[in-house]
Amino acid sequence: MAETILVTGATGYIGSHTCVCLLKAGWRVVAVDNLSNSSMRTVDRIQTLCRQKLPFHLIDVRDESALMRLLSQENISAAIHFAGLKSVSESISKPLDYYDNNVNGSITLLKVLHQHGVRKFVFSSSATVYGEPKHVPISENASLSATNPYGRSKLFIEQIVNDLSEADAEWRIATLRYFNPAGAHESGLLGEDPRGQPNNLMPYIAQVAVGKLPHLSVFGNDYPTSDGTGVRDYIHVMDLAQGHLSALSRLYSRSGSFTVNLGTGQGVTVLQAVAAFEKACGASIPITVAPRRAGDIASCYASANKAEELLNWKAEKTLLQMVNDHWRWQKQNPNGY
Repeated sequence: MAETILVTGATGYIGSHTCVCLLKAGWRVVAVDNLSNSSMRTVDRIQTLCRQKLPFHLIDVRDESALMRLLSQENISAAIHFAGLKSVSESISKPLDYYDNNVNGSITLLKVLHQHGVRKFVFSSSATVYGEPKHVPISENASLSATNPYGRSKLFIEQIVNDLSEADAEWRIATLRYFNPAGAHESGLLGEDPRGQPNNLMPYIAQVAVGKLPHLSVFGNDYPTSDGTGVRDYIHVMDLAQGHLSALSRLYSRSGSFTVNLGTGQGVTVLQAVAAFEKACGASIPITVAPRRAGDIASCYASANKAEELLNWKAEKTLLQMVNDHWRWQKQNPNGY
């Protein structure tokens, strides 16, 4: 009988793609989401892709009694925790929402798991915990200092899970620091569906390409980079999903906790990303140059060596595959789900 994995935030962008990978790899998945930033249609599409049922529960991770009921009913042996608010700009204007949802939600979930003897936990963290990096590529032992409430919420949770694994050696916790997820499932059935105006570059370019937005604003073209625009590490969402499976497998085979970056180790400028997307969609993307945004950094990309050593995982998909998949999703789903 396959082990049962609880996935919180299962209908979100990364959660939904990870559910597909888990199901296809033979794990049993129990999905939880409050649907505050996602759609129930995602569950139908996961079931279509995997040709099997995905048990789904409409639960907010801050709802302790609902989680207690669920874990009493299901024989969960590990949890992958994606549920959280993730907009940097929104976190600056609504810090209490971010601390309540992200930090309190994580504490509530961990307490319930603890009470039910579930000690394997994969946490969805972020490269924002590195703040303004002093060196690139960024390794896991770089200094930590978030520059906004979203990043700080991730940093607080990292500290909480570290303290937990030190207090109780039974816990096996994988903390995964993502760089910039992009792309979509190759079927075009699953992808990123931001509410309102996208905060991230790839969905923004995609919405310009499909005609939903008039142009792309490039914030700053005077950075010390190859073409003056910011450099980021874009990782295909399916590579990222596979990273969770590799982390989960290690938690089952080895004791102890660990933290790894999930990125490609390659930096891509804004203009390089635009050029790749133009190739994918066969049209030009209108851009306007705007002033730098406060808090933006010139260059941020991962050292991905530790993930390869510990998890035998590395990103496989190219930038062109990423933009082709992203464009297929956007074209087939111009208004999202």
